[in-house]
Amino acid sequence: MTDTKTLAAAPRHDVKVITALRRFAISISILNIAGYTFLGFEQPWLWPFIAVLTAYVVEIALEAVSARGEKRMPRYAGGGFKGMVEFLFPAHITGLAVNMLTYVNDRVWVMVFGVIVAVGTKWVLRAPLKGRMRHYMNPSNIGITAILLLFPWASIAPPYHFTEYLYGPADWVLPAIILVLGTMLNAKLTGRMWLIMAWLVGFVVQAVVRGLVMGTSIPAALGMMTGVAFVLFTNYMVTDPGTSPSKRSSQIAFGAGVAAMYGVLTALGIAYGIFFATALVCLIRGGYLWGLHFLAEQRATSALPAPAHRDSPVQETAPASAPPPAASVPEGAAPRPTAVALSGDPCKDGTCFHGRCAAERAAKKKATVPV
Repeated sequence: MTDTKTLAAAPRHDVKVITALRRFAISISILNIAGYTFLGFEQPWLWPFIAVLTAYVVEIALEAVSARGEKRMPRYAGGGFKGMVEFLFPAHITGLAVNMLTYVNDRVWVMVFGVIVAVGTKWVLRAPLKGRMRHYMNPSNIGITAILLLFPWASIAPPYHFTEYLYGPADWVLPAIILVLGTMLNAKLTGRMWLIMAWLVGFVVQAVVRGLVMGTSIPAALGMMTGVAFVLFTNYMVTDPGTSPSKRSSQIAFGAGVAAMYGVLTALGIAYGIFFATALVCLIRGGYLWGLHFLAEQRATSALPAPAHRDSPVQETAPASAPPPAASVPEGAAPRPTAVALSGDPCKDGTCFHGRCAAERAAKKKATVPV
C-alpha cells in the first residue's frame, strides 16, 4: 500500500474562488428549488438529484484516478467534511445547470450522458496555464453542447421555463434579482466584469450588424437580452472563473469573441448558437494556451548553450609557429601541452598567421620565461 506521507500535496483553490463557487452553488440550488416549486420547471423533480449524484460520482472517481497518476493526495482528502463539500461545488453546479438548461423529453439517460461529458472533459481537455494543467472547456456548456450535437431531437429549456407562472411585475423582479446578485458576485469575487461588458457590447454590435447586413429585426435580436436565460448565461456561465481568462485584455477578447461567434453562427442559421459559440471560443483559447506553451519551450531550448562535442578535433602536433619540442626548450621553461582542444577560432587557438596575434603570442611566451 502506498504511504500517504510520500504523496505530494493536492492543489487548492484560492479563497476567493472557493467563496465564488459556494455562492454559485447556493444560488443555483435556490433557483432549482424555486423552479420546481412555482416557476414552472418542466423536467421531473427527481432529475436534479440524479444529475447531481452523477456529477459527484464522476468528479470523485476521476479525481482519484488523476491523483494516483500524479502521485499526490486527492483534493477531496485531508479537509474533512468541509473539504469534501468544497471539492464538490463545481460538480454540484454542473449537474444542476445541465439538467436545468436542457430538455430531453423523458430520456433521463441523455441528461446523464451530458453530465458525464461535462464533468469528464475537465480531465481530458486541458492546457498548461501558470505552471499547471487546467481545463479550458466550460463544463456545463460543453455538456449541453454535446447533447444538442449528438441528439438533434433534444433542445434547451424553453424561454417560458423560468417565468411560466409569473405575471405582471414578477416577470421583471426575477431577472432583476438574478442580475443584481450575479453582478455583485462577479464584481467582488470572480473579477469578470470586463468580460461581461465586452460580451454585452459585442452582443449589441452583432445584432445591429446582422440587422443592417441581412435585414433581420434588430429589436427582436436585442429582445433576447431581456430573458432570464440570457441573464443567467451572462452572470453564471460565460463568466466561469475556471475556464475564462483573468487578465483585462484577455477578458475583453474572450467576451467579444463569444458575441462575434454567436453572430456568425446565427447568421448561418445555426440554432442554439449561444452554446456553440461559447464552446468554440473555449476551444480556441485552449489551442492558444498550448501554442504559448510550445513557443515558450522552443525559446527555452534555443536559449540553452550548445553542448560541447566529444569528438572535437584535438591538436596532436604543434603548429608551424610552435616552439621546438620539450627536449630543446631551455631549462626552467614551462612545458607546452602536447594535446590542446581547439575552439574553432584560429586567433584563440594560436593557429592564425595574423601579425598582431603573433606579436601577442610572442609577448605572452616571453612573459612566462623566467629571467
